[in-house]
Amino acid sequence: MMKLKTLTALGLTLALTVGCLAGCGGTSDTEGSSGGDDAGADSADKTQIALVLPGKKDDVSFNQAMYEGMMEYADAHADEVEVRVVEGIYDVSDIEPTLIEYADSGYDVVIGHGYQFSEPVNTVAQQYPDTYFLLGCGVGYQTNSACYDVQLEAGGYLMGVVAALATESNMIGVIGGGEGSEITRGHEGFKAGARSINPDIDIQEVYTGDWNDTTGAYEAAVSMYDSGVDVIWHSGDGIGLGVVQAAVEKDQYVLGNVEDQYTLGTENVLSGLQYEWGSVLETIFADIESGAFLTNEGDAKTYWINVANSGLSMTELNDVKGRLTDEEKATIETVYEQLHNDEIDLPEV
Repeated sequence: MMKLKTLTALGLTLALTVGCLAGCGGTSDTEGSSGGDDAGADSADKTQIALVLPGKKDDVSFNQAMYEGMMEYADAHADEVEVRVVEGIYDVSDIEPTLIEYADSGYDVVIGHGYQFSEPVNTVAQQYPDTYFLLGCGVGYQTNSACYDVQLEAGGYLMGVVAALATESNMIGVIGGGEGSEITRGHEGFKAGARSINPDIDIQEVYTGDWNDTTGAYEAAVSMYDSGVDVIWHSGDGIGLGVVQAAVEKDQYVLGNVEDQYTLGTENVLSGLQYEWGSVLETIFADIESGAFLTNEGDAKTYWINVANSGLSMTELNDVKGRLTDEEKATIETVYEQLHNDEIDLPEV
């Protein structure tokens, strides 16, 4: 990829927003990454990318998946891009100054990875028309901005099928952080998938209101397990750590999200979802280079990962409790293939 040119000559006001759901919070922790910097390549000729994460890059969840996808892209284009990763920008009051800092420093692309980045990205994008902005799982579009998102209703549907087949009590649960964007879609998909197996299944649902509320999620999961629930799927970052902890303590099943969380509970993580952002980043940066990324002001442009394009996959089944029969495992595989072939009508939210 050649160095991105300014957009002023195109007469467009650009804005790009990135900010799917929030990850584990923390203080700002900035690190530089060349993504495979070549000693023979001039840094000034490279596309400068700032990836701003709401949590830590090794959270085994939302932030780690994007970090790994970005590093995958950077390593594949080591002579063309240079990446700076900023961690722990969780509070909305910290987001806008951080976006401004990197746009003002001349970064070509600024990525806000989280739903809470929505308003700051849309605001700052209008102030820096020569910068591209990406917003993960957020809302709002500018000429120079786009969203990337996950069709979590498909993944949630699959997790609902797994939970409904694995439960012995006919009681399952789902715990999320904030209500909005892909999380709500995921929950509705989960309920639809479970009811496709058993229309009368008992489904408990909790939103903690904060993707970083590990304690609240832990307490909600403990309450569910104590009430008779024996499988829970979670759909958020810091909260996921709390749900997995509760599953381990109560020796019940949990379904992970975003990253393979098997190592967090080898006897209790039944399966989960894995996000792969690398391929969608390839598409985004190819569109930036070709000019296809730019839209008319306010036009919606979203880059999706889903089961159909293999951006969303299921981690290996780990049925150590022996609850799933071979026939039920085959059912899960069939549903996965149907989702991959876009053969299942998913709930619209």
